[in-house]
Amino acid sequence: MDTKSMSAEKQKILVTRSRIDSSAVDLFSENGFECIFSPPYAKPEEVIETAKSNNVCAIMVSQGKITDAVIRASGNVKVIAKHGSGVNNINIAAAEKLGIPVYRAAGANARAVAEHAIALILSLRKSLPYLSEATRGGNWLKGSFIGKDFGGTKLGLIGFGAIGREVASMAMGLGMEVSAFDPALLANGGASCPEGVSAVADMDDIICNCDVISLHCPLVPSTRHLVNSEFLKKMQPHAAIVNTARGGMIDEDALADALESGEIAGAGVDSFEQEPPAADAKLFKAPNLIVTPHAAGLTPGAERNMATMAARFIIDHLEGREINPAFLATSAALGGLQE
Repeated sequence: MDTKSMSAEKQKILVTRSRIDSSAVDLFSENGFECIFSPPYAKPEEVIETAKSNNVCAIMVSQGKITDAVIRASGNVKVIAKHGSGVNNINIAAAEKLGIPVYRAAGANARAVAEHAIALILSLRKSLPYLSEATRGGNWLKGSFIGKDFGGTKLGLIGFGAIGREVASMAMGLGMEVSAFDPALLANGGASCPEGVSAVADMDDIICNCDVISLHCPLVPSTRHLVNSEFLKKMQPHAAIVNTARGGMIDEDALADALESGEIAGAGVDSFEQEPPAADAKLFKAPNLIVTPHAAGLTPGAERNMATMAARFIIDHLEGREINPAFLATSAALGGLQE
């Protein structure tokens, strides 16, 4: 049998991005599957046509919305896996109604995202956006500027899953004082809280008292626009906020207003409510802001981990092997704060 005939017999996996790590492509191929790539952020109708025309049996989700219609398009989808941890772009309820499990590669990119969060935290703490703009504009601030120390900086984490724990470890290595708010930390009296991290019962303890706040929770109804004008008013004027988790947790117009008025000192944002954001977004005009294109988890190691983990979920499910239910995304399981 020639190669073309063998390829034609392979079951097809829809991948909603233009590429994945070659190790995952090879893993699929070795197990009799072929990847069908959909352009990043393709319109739902385009994704529907791709899924339908290729009779895909599974979807590996990265960019764009996976609607009920996308899931139903081929009539043959048996499993969905997220190339990452956040599943807010997947219609979980529709998948559940059809009996299709959705798995997420939780923790696969934790180190990379944590490193990005720390980079934003340090840049803001050292006033790098402000100093860079001033220096480039001919304003030499050496005679008047006083910076901030990392040691003793109060860092508050909202959500304390795999990424939050990595951030805490790195931050403590730099001498920061770390506190975390996550209901899961309090469920067993704080016994699961690492040494050196303070578990707080009231999120306001973090909002009102921390020098930097970093978000590490999923986007669910209870966290949508969690950071709003009321939240920002409670923060210290010298404080900054960082979001490397989900767009939609921050009311971006409210954040823009808080930065413009000096209500808070800075912000680092890697994910947005609309992706990609409009080029003329109000937030982009705000001072003391660092923005990146939802790229925190895009490192070679994280790309490989996410792709191979998601691929293994798909292969194992289709071949009838047991998968740890901790990686299963369900409507009921999305109420916590761990990312």
